[in-house]
Amino acid sequence: MAFLRLSSNAHNPWMVSRHSKWQVVCFILCFYGVDVIYCNARYSITEEMPEGSFVGNIAKDLGIEISRLISGKARVVTKGGRQYVDLSRDKGTLVVKERIDREELCKQTTPCSFSFDLIVENPIQLHRVTVEVQDINDNAPLFPKENVNLEVSENAISGTRFPLDSAIDTDVGLNGIQSYKLHPTDSFKLEVHSQTDGNKYIEMVLQRELDREERDEIKLVLEATDGGSPQKSGTVKIHVTVLDVNDNAPVCKQSVFKTEVRENSPAGTVIGTVSAADADEGVNGQVSYSFAVASKEARELFEINTDTGEIRLLDHLDYESQNRYQINIKARDKGGLADTCKIVIDVIDENDNSPTIQLMSFSNTLPENSPVGTTVAVINVEDADSGKNGLVQCSINQNIPFKIESSLTDYYSLVTDDMLDRESLAEYNITILVSDQGISARHANKTLNVKISDVNDNPPVFEFEEYKTFVSENNSPGLTIMTVKANDADWGPNAQMSYFLKDEDMRGAPLSSLVSQMKSVRVCVKAQDGGSPPLSTNVTLDIIIQDQNDNAPQVLYPVQTGASVVAEIVPRAADVGYLVTKVVAVDVDSGQNAWLSYKLQKATDRALFEVGLQNGEIRTVRQVNDKDAVKQKLTVVVEDNGQSSRSAVVSINVAVADSFPEVLSEFTDFTHGKLYDESLTFYLVLALAAVSFLFITCVAVIISVKIYRWRQSSFLYQSNLPVIPYYPPHYADTGVTGTLPHGYNYEVCMTTDSRKSDCKFSTLGGQNVLVVDPSFTETMQRSMKEKNILEKSEQQEMVRSLFAFSSNVVRQ
Repeated sequence: MAFLRLSSNAHNPWMVSRHSKWQVVCFILCFYGVDVIYCNARYSITEEMPEGSFVGNIAKDLGIEISRLISGKARVVTKGGRQYVDLSRDKGTLVVKERIDREELCKQTTPCSFSFDLIVENPIQLHRVTVEVQDINDNAPLFPKENVNLEVSENAISGTRFPLDSAIDTDVGLNGIQSYKLHPTDSFKLEVHSQTDGNKYIEMVLQRELDREERDEIKLVLEATDGGSPQKSGTVKIHVTVLDVNDNAPVCKQSVFKTEVRENSPAGTVIGTVSAADADEGVNGQVSYSFAVASKEARELFEINTDTGEIRLLDHLDYESQNRYQINIKARDKGGLADTCKIVIDVIDENDNSPTIQLMSFSNTLPENSPVGTTVAVINVEDADSGKNGLVQCSINQNIPFKIESSLTDYYSLVTDDMLDRESLAEYNITILVSDQGISARHANKTLNVKISDVNDNPPVFEFEEYKTFVSENNSPGLTIMTVKANDADWGPNAQMSYFLKDEDMRGAPLSSLVSQMKSVRVCVKAQDGGSPPLSTNVTLDIIIQDQNDNAPQVLYPVQTGASVVAEIVPRAADVGYLVTKVVAVDVDSGQNAWLSYKLQKATDRALFEVGLQNGEIRTVRQVNDKDAVKQKLTVVVEDNGQSSRSAVVSINVAVADSFPEVLSEFTDFTHGKLYDESLTFYLVLALAAVSFLFITCVAVIISVKIYRWRQSSFLYQSNLPVIPYYPPHYADTGVTGTLPHGYNYEVCMTTDSRKSDCKFSTLGGQNVLVVDPSFTETMQRSMKEKNILEKSEQQEMVRSLFAFSSNVVRQ
């Protein structure tokens, strides 16, 4: 709370010369609240100043910047009536808007002032400004009548008093009536008396006895002068007629009569009665009554019966305009003698005015994140009645997040009382209820519509916590997988949704690039609203990729090569169920699309071999005999179990023989020419030499490796031939379970002058099974026996390769 008093005197260029000085006295009372600042300022000016005259520098006196007045849309608000003062925003000054007549504004009330409010917005500042209007001498004294006729009995004794109507000057103070003068004064003198209410009444006193026969009439002039500068005066002519004897004057029964009247009394109501008695009889004892001294307003509101002294009401009274009237009554007989009394009429207030509600400032839109205590409106509530009839109570409707607080006298602030939520309620109709405390209380109300503006305080919400869908593989780009939807409780741009696919990395590559390599994909979808700052929510989307039968089986073993002929060797002593070889195939599809079955499509002798439907193992059906052809060709179909199944075909050469030369004779297609080209022989010998060198080198390396392994192993393996390991392509990378063919030992004899070589082999016996886990994650575990058998199988494959190589060399 702060108190500030400012005063200054300066020359006012807008005022006329006789009022060139002005004075401003400003009292400022400030209350600093959450959003509203209240101040009071007071200025003093003279009446009748011309339009545009300077009243005061309100910006300087209140410490407000000119820019603040402009940006805050400062304005003058007058509660009813006329607006006498206006605000010049660009100068920060108050100027006269229209001519001010103090007598019209306040009549005889002193001091005379009017008030208005200066409103500045954003934030709200409310300043009560009071302007006191100083009186100037612009009205001359005026008598009710221009001429007064008196009748005075010739036998009137010295000292007889004759009341006269006082002059009326609407100015106040020194500018009001200061003195009366009567001339000539040879027969009468003038006495002036002051009343308790400050008014004056005058009497003309007889100084000497009159003689009608000497002088039957006297002419006098009564002058009233005020104290203004320059002085003003008014006169009335008094004509005195000297009458014959009437030696008893009327006498009022009371010097002061008092009465009361309610302000809502109808016209014609009898207010009271004054009475006077005259000791004379006849015509000289008849008394008549009249208003001696009464204001213009009193004469318009009351009348007196000249015969009975009864006072009646002429028009409706208004307590708020004037609550007391004093009237001087003159009681006069027919002989001209008179007495004066006074009647005091007090007006009793009635609750005839309803409270008024004036909206000083109002923000019809509030953001929903407004803090508690935010000012919504500033309200002025007044009741023109007095006492309890003028006491008002202000309230608002219940169950809303607002409350009303009293800030200054007659001022209330509507503020928020709780946090707002637009999503719960977007607007409020706030009814301000005002009632006074009079009997038969009067009410007033005003409804304010407050809209709650949206802020981005709600994130998007998906319909489900997690989504799951299935999609078939091999779909074209742009296929709609599914639709996700999120809702936002906010409004407008804050509820506009944007959706993003959050691409995450897996194994160093974007997830979107690996979709074709995965059986399921988990992606994160982000929904983001359009607020500032934006809010977002993530949801997980599981996409299960359903396999299609789009891949044919792939044969991993035996390897198909067109460069040489590779044959599986079956000894003629093979028993029933002898394992010739195993077809190993895989299908990169999954589920039933990857279930493989093996069928023997074509065979040289179908009665000799069969293929395992599920494992692809080729075994003998019966005992091999000497009649069976050495060269057997088998065609095996590998087929998956998908709809519209896919298949692969593999051809296998099988040699039924006990010796290597016998095999060579069936699997080599070259002719014996009788003429040999010597150059061809040279190149053949050179090639064989190179092959022999490479062969010896390989044998040496293999022997070294075998010696090392022999030392590491607790089992001894005796063999005269080197072992060259052979691994079918991609076999090590597949997750299938297969059985390797039997292993053999061979003795090879090659010459440079013969087209055939001798070969002996022996069967090592026993089956060798290599098991690999399909998940590719487990470690293969084998016994030492399985290890040695695998090495023998590798040797067999190496020998077969050498035979194929030798056959190609011989052909060339």
